[in-house]
Amino acid sequence: MDYRTALVTGASKGIGAAIVESLVGEGLTVHALARDRAALKALRERLGPRVRPLAADVRDHQAIMAALGSAEIDVLVNNAGGLASVRPLHQQDVGETADVVALNLIAPLQLIQLLLPGMVARRRGHVFNLTSTAAGAVFPGTTAYGAAKAGLSQAGRILRYDLAGTGVRLTEIAPGRVQTDFYLQAFEGDSETLRRKMYTEQRPLGPADIAAVLMAALRMPDHVDVAEMTVTPSEQAAGGHVYPPAPQR
Repeated sequence: MDYRTALVTGASKGIGAAIVESLVGEGLTVHALARDRAALKALRERLGPRVRPLAADVRDHQAIMAALGSAEIDVLVNNAGGLASVRPLHQQDVGETADVVALNLIAPLQLIQLLLPGMVARRRGHVFNLTSTAAGAVFPGTTAYGAAKAGLSQAGRILRYDLAGTGVRLTEIAPGRVQTDFYLQAFEGDSETLRRKMYTEQRPLGPADIAAVLMAALRMPDHVDVAEMTVTPSEQAAGGHVYPPAPQR
């Protein structure tokens, strides 16, 4: 593999930490980006000096680029994302909506924009966008999140045309239900209710499953680009229909 250096966002736990571990195992130096400085330090202590902690908000691109300095990033993994609540759009405030779009769409697009020139100039690189099955299926209460992930998905399809022939590959991975703390804020920090409602009836994916899928795409010969992958638990089919009673007038 010609890739030497990676940047992984949302790297301190869950899917991001599993991806960092897999990339380090492949021999890459990984800039692990997250806000939790202590968790990044623990990750480096566990995985060794190939992990380069980068404590910053994924939306603060000026700080990120300053921290990277002259590092040549071959692999960008846009993993960071989130949502503050699961409820209808008309029950959210406009600030929450703006934050969800900034985190899940604008931040990864701008990181791609900043790092692509170097990849194209070196004629090597691989961008991974982690979206969600919510980008293409209906999950109630996720309007802004689903719209942001759908936007990132479509952006990837367009970028594939822009990047054809440059030596830079782009892969979208759309996970289904993965057992992490992703929804913990939406459950007001109640980890037991989160576990009971989302992870007990069906077998969820684990972070290592997503990391394995990413590594499979990364290890393909450089003439092969795995453009899009949807990865779900065997028991999950995305989407569904709900028929509530008609409103009483």
